[in-house]
This record gives sequence, C-alpha cells and structure tokens, in this order.
Amino acid sequence: MREIHSSFVRPVLMQFFDEPKHWNENEVKVGRAWRLDELRIKSNKELHQLWFILLKERNMLMTMEHECNDKMEIFPSPERIDKVKISMENLETVVRERNKAYHLLETGETGERPRREVTNAFGLRGYYKSCEHVLPAFMNTKWIKSRQLTHGGRAVHKFLLKYREKLYNAKRKSKNRSRNEVMMILRRNPNFDLSVLRRQFPDVDVDKLVNEDKTRGHYVPKVDV
Repeated sequence: MREIHSSFVRPVLMQFFDEPKHWNENEVKVGRAWRLDELRIKSNKELHQLWFILLKERNMLMTMEHECNDKMEIFPSPERIDKVKISMENLETVVRERNKAYHLLETGETGERPRREVTNAFGLRGYYKSCEHVLPAFMNTKWIKSRQLTHGGRAVHKFLLKYREKLYNAKRKSKNRSRNEVMMILRRNPNFDLSVLRRQFPDVDVDKLVNEDKTRGHYVPKVDV
C-alpha cells in the first residue's frame, strides 16, 4: 500500500488551528463583526462564500479555545468568537430577508414556518413554531398529548402572582435606578442639556426632576416633631 505523504495531510489539519505566530500571544488584533448594511449589498454568491469562511473561522477558534483550556493556557482575544457569531447571525438575517421578499413576490406569503401563541403548563404565553412530522396530527397521539396542556389550579395561580410581582419589582427597580442617575447628573451639572437626558432616559420625567429638592442638593428630609 502506498503511503500518503505528510505534506498533503498536515496543511489541511492545521487549518483547524490558528497561525503559529499567535499561539503564545495574549492578544490578537482583529477587525469588527460584519454589519447588516455591509452584507445587504453583497450578492448571494458572495454571501455563500462568506458563510463558509466564517464557519471555518469559527471551527478554528473553537478548536483553539478547547486546546488552550486543555493545556491551561490563555486563549488570545476570546472576543473573536463573539464577533464571528454576530457576523453569522447578521448573515442569516440578510438571507432570511431575501427569502421572505422572494416568497412574498412569487406566492404572497413569507415562506417562514407558521407559528401561533400558546400557553404552557405554567400559564406563561409563548410562540410555537410548526414543524414537519412523520405522522399526521390526528394520528400522532404523542404530539397531541404534549400540546394538550392545562394551566389551572391554585398552584399555577400562586406562581403567576409571584412571577408578575417579580417582573413588576424588576421594572420598578430599573426605573428608580434611572431616576437616581438622572438626579445625580443634574446635581453635578445643573446646566446639562435636558434633551440628551430625555433621549437617554425615556422612562424618566426629566422636567419634573429639575424642580425637585433632591436634584438641587443639600436636601434635608422632613422629620416629624
């Protein structure tokens, strides 16, 4: 049997690893992720080629991350994986936009899988995407049982009360943090541009906070005698 020369195998396998000059570095200089506006002006062929380039880059980065963790070494610039993932998500978004436009033009429908709003066993609402099954719906008893969920009873009602209270408290605390931040900004900079604060904190009544005593500073709370 004829032996395969290593020069034909090694370059292919080494594509799963980063360049050797980056192995002992703490930081690798890379660019930013691909934006939607940049991907929308590319052709379908270019998007197809870019997808495989990003896929190859992601495989390489995940291999290097696993290798560095195995050898307890620092993985240089781990944000590269996030940038590749963001680029791939934006690319999928552009391709989905084009598919929707094509199907709407040809058939009048989006071509996406239909989905509907359902309520799970905990009384929480969500969306269910329809998918293909081997058996029809009326014959697939397992699927029918999984979709026939009830959300009644005292335990579920108590859970929903606690869950809504948790959401309300989180929203209230977030609003209070924004309000306190606006007050501190106005206290340190009385001549701050209010239009900027209105855009940055849309859920805060900036005009009302300007006239409050806490915003002016040296606030003395009232004490009942």
